[in-house]
Amino acid sequence: APQSEAAVGVGDSLRDSPLDERSLSGPPLGRVGTNLTDIVAQRKITIRELGGCMGPIWSSYYGNCHSLLFMMDASNPTQLSASCVQLLGLLSSEQLAEASVLILFNKIDLPCYMTIEEIKSLIRLPDITACAKQNITTLEISARKGTGLAKVLHWLQDEHRSSR
Repeated sequence: APQSEAAVGVGDSLRDSPLDERSLSGPPLGRVGTNLTDIVAQRKITIRELGGCMGPIWSSYYGNCHSLLFMMDASNPTQLSASCVQLLGLLSSEQLAEASVLILFNKIDLPCYMTIEEIKSLIRLPDITACAKQNITTLEISARKGTGLAKVLHWLQDEHRSSR
């Protein structure tokens, strides 16, 4: 069966990144709704992007989810608590108990971004990781500039290789 990845987060998107060809053809689109993007990393992987405002219905998309990419805005400390609450909800879902999780700290290109150490401390990520059923990985990225996106693709490839 084709495997799916869910890319979710509060206020951010991979849609503005070089991973998505649409970013080359004009300004970013609105972030309401769901979007599908297929990439080939060893085999076809479908990424379903779900905006933060769709949080209440995210669970309807968990069915075929092999991995979860969760985006957090590293430049907006006021959004961290909302992001953390949504992340905890995802991690507690039985449907996602077997999913691998990649937390992406985005917007590291902005002068006001928080370091990964600051974010991990503020959201108590070591405690979350210790209690989660899922394997959790973190990366710092700039979706707009493409920084770190090769590591995201490498993570996706590794996750799909190990799931065969």
